[in-house]
Amino acid sequence: MISVESRTHLRELLKGRNSGGVFLTTIHKFTEDTELLTERSNVICISDEAHRSQINLEQKVRITEKGVKRTYGFAKYLHDSLPNATFVGFTGTPIDATLDVFGEVVDSYTMTESVKDEITVRIVYEGRAAKVVLDNDKLKEIEDYYSDCADQGASDYQIEESKKASANMNAILGDPDRIKALAIDFVHHYEQRVAEGATLKGKAMFVCSSREIAYRFWQEVVELRPQWNEVLVAEEGSELSEEELKAIKPMERIKMIMTRGKDDPAGLYDMLGTQEYRKELDRQFKNAKSNFKIAIVVDMWLTGFDVPFLDTIYIDKPIQRHNLIQTISRVNRKFEGKEKGLVVDYIGIKKQMNLALAHYNKADQQNFEEIAQSVIVVKDHIDLLNKLFHGFDTTPYFTGSPLEQLNCLNRAAEYAQVTDKIEKRFMALVKRLKAAFDICSGSESITQDDRDRIHFYLAVRSIVFKLTKGNAPDTAQMNARVREMIAEALKADGVEEIFKMGEGNEGEVDIFDDDYLARIEKIKLPNTRIKLLQQLLARAIEDFKKINKTKGLDFSEKFRRLVDLYNERKEDSLYVGEVWDDITNEFVDLIAALQKEKESFADLGINIEEKAFYDILLKLANKYEFTYPEDKMLTLAKAVKDVVDDKAKYTDWSQRDDIKAELKVGLILVLAEHGYPPVDRDEVYKEIFEQAENFKRFRA
Repeated sequence: MISVESRTHLRELLKGRNSGGVFLTTIHKFTEDTELLTERSNVICISDEAHRSQINLEQKVRITEKGVKRTYGFAKYLHDSLPNATFVGFTGTPIDATLDVFGEVVDSYTMTESVKDEITVRIVYEGRAAKVVLDNDKLKEIEDYYSDCADQGASDYQIEESKKASANMNAILGDPDRIKALAIDFVHHYEQRVAEGATLKGKAMFVCSSREIAYRFWQEVVELRPQWNEVLVAEEGSELSEEELKAIKPMERIKMIMTRGKDDPAGLYDMLGTQEYRKELDRQFKNAKSNFKIAIVVDMWLTGFDVPFLDTIYIDKPIQRHNLIQTISRVNRKFEGKEKGLVVDYIGIKKQMNLALAHYNKADQQNFEEIAQSVIVVKDHIDLLNKLFHGFDTTPYFTGSPLEQLNCLNRAAEYAQVTDKIEKRFMALVKRLKAAFDICSGSESITQDDRDRIHFYLAVRSIVFKLTKGNAPDTAQMNARVREMIAEALKADGVEEIFKMGEGNEGEVDIFDDDYLARIEKIKLPNTRIKLLQQLLARAIEDFKKINKTKGLDFSEKFRRLVDLYNERKEDSLYVGEVWDDITNEFVDLIAALQKEKESFADLGINIEEKAFYDILLKLANKYEFTYPEDKMLTLAKAVKDVVDDKAKYTDWSQRDDIKAELKVGLILVLAEHGYPPVDRDEVYKEIFEQAENFKRFRA
């Protein structure tokens, strides 16, 4: 591929060339002169963004002081330069002019297909126009305006009428009372989503219909939330590394993104800043931890601006067809933890969205999910979870003291773990509930009672998740009351062990300490106690496998059988204390056995690394049923370690075939020297090599 620097350069590259070559350039290069580049037909011209400057073939007439001046679009010069070429256009939003220039669509890839392929996420629609429009007549006026827009641009008369319509539209949208209502609803909706943890990073884009309206909207919002106009590095509670601090520029939470004009009021002019400043705003909005969270825009950032964690866009501007698709696509970018993008409609664009979908997604015209569907899912899953918990008294959580509430949560977590099947069903239901609630958390259809129930189930899931995975993802979704409740009640006997898991001090926990085990055994909730022991033991076995892979795998197998036994628990055995005590004791016995094994090398008179090789040799002797004296096994284990240490002294030894070959020869010789019976020596080598890699990878 060759980058073309100029039209002259391209002409030189094409001259005398019969075939071959890929040339990269911009369409602007073709305006440098109008001389023919080539008449050959074996030229393929591929154009990206084929709904923009790639289609402007028409003549433009301008009247100047010096007379009439005729110019053409970039595409005219491109096609005149390569008259016999084949032209291929790529675009996400083809317009009629695209088809006129490039012909009918050869192949298409719809938004639906992109979602199915997990390249983008689905878009959810929430209509809130009725909350800010002053009366139904004006709402109809807006709809009528859209109808008129469909026929715009065909004649001077229509253009003039369009200008009039636009003026009327601005009068409607710019009504002071409406802007005030708009600001109030936006602030409430945004804050609700942030409070519920429904937005990933708190980033939102608000699209206004004009610069004047955008400025007045900003003023109303700042009057409601003056703290949003305070210059901060990041929001309160953020933890920033030195590198992050260097990348972040202190600024306000809410900013306007547009070019400034000489006639702008002084306050607006100063706020908008220079082109360089706007580039900084671009960088800060794309920084997840920057205090800059809300961007008010008119025309900028609506196309070609990608912020993967942007999940909410508010639209208060008449937008149609390809521009509408481009705009709402700001929130369909894929990001970890992001399942859907939310479009909040303040102007009544639903009809236009359907038209756009019909135009661009002929195979699937219903690509947007209504917010009402998410509300239905939330209500349905609350009902399913209530039925699952029909035998559990949740009253203390909603009416009791913080300690009573916390105890209720822990009993609820115990209840959710009655059987492995019920536990999995509970976790799956709450996961789906959370995904739906993240979308519709700002909806008035979700009552306060619904929210309280949701927070209860999310809190229970956090506890169960900690017991099974080690780190709870949903704590951010609990309301402030629950978080305060936990902070107040953590001192309750045994409970703190659950909440400490996944925190930074977890590495300091010594599960082999008798006092620590005694504290765990004091936990009265049997499933919670067993899950806690299970997780801690799993972590200890994984650590031991780094030291001694052979014995570590033996303990892993014993642990797996014990976990399987626990997972086969029956609901009717819940209150049979002896059953749970037996399983608890088996976990404790396995911890004791692991501790004994970790220290066993000392009794043999060898070090911990030599013990790992000793266990490999012993395992193979047992596998192939031959006798080899223990004293000789100990001596051989030391010899094997010496060979490994000699060959593995280089940092990259495990990637070097020459060293690995030397190691294998050395092991064969030492095994023969010590009369180790003739088993498959490739197997011996494989086991010893893997253990040697373990030592190299994990020891300090």
